[in-house]
Amino acid sequence: MEVRMTDLSVYIGWDSREDIAYQVARQSLLDRSSIAVDVHPIKLQNLVDRGVYTRDVDPLAATEFTYSRFFTPWLNDYKGWALFVDCDFLFFGDVAELLDYRDDSKAVLCVHHDYQPKEGLKMDGKVQTVYPRKNWSSCMLFNCAHPATRKLTPELINAESGAYLHRMQWAKDDEIGALPESWNWLEGWNEPPAKGYPNAVHYTNGGPWFKNWQDVAYADAWLERAKKIDPNFTPI
Repeated sequence: MEVRMTDLSVYIGWDSREDIAYQVARQSLLDRSSIAVDVHPIKLQNLVDRGVYTRDVDPLAATEFTYSRFFTPWLNDYKGWALFVDCDFLFFGDVAELLDYRDDSKAVLCVHHDYQPKEGLKMDGKVQTVYPRKNWSSCMLFNCAHPATRKLTPELINAESGAYLHRMQWAKDDEIGALPESWNWLEGWNEPPAKGYPNAVHYTNGGPWFKNWQDVAYADAWLERAKKIDPNFTPI
């Protein structure tokens, strides 16, 4: 597969409470990648300071990037392909493989989860809301130049409901392509692979950076990476 260095930019949601999660997601992605990728944190305060994010505070928002994730195509100048992932990811796969799924007829590609958690709260005490297409927006491969994706302007993101954005109502159903489950493997929900590792583990309920959330799949690999990044790291 022949690619250019600019074929894929990666944007990772950043939350001030979980910087170590972002650092692990970023480093594990870079370590596994066989292509040159540009990784950018989406920091809400930066968008606020630039005057492009003006939404009121949503008490149901689980993270600082609940809505800012949809700025990915805008941040990428509505050009090329760009990947967004939540910060609570651990990569075992090579993101170069995602380029094989590019399809110009699609506005966005994601794992089409049927995720219906029973827990009322996440590990950090945030409310665990349930809605159609839950977790689809936690890993999105955007076709940034697609007409549907270009609808995601700052004005629309600031004005539209969470349901409209996260259920991807800005695109037609047949413009939402599918990625394999392994690229957004929900820890504690999806079945372990028969062999090897998922391409991307998503600690959607809580991860090893919480001291009371250590008994999760691949925690040792996550903690090993965290210790390399910060030898003084201790779960919070």
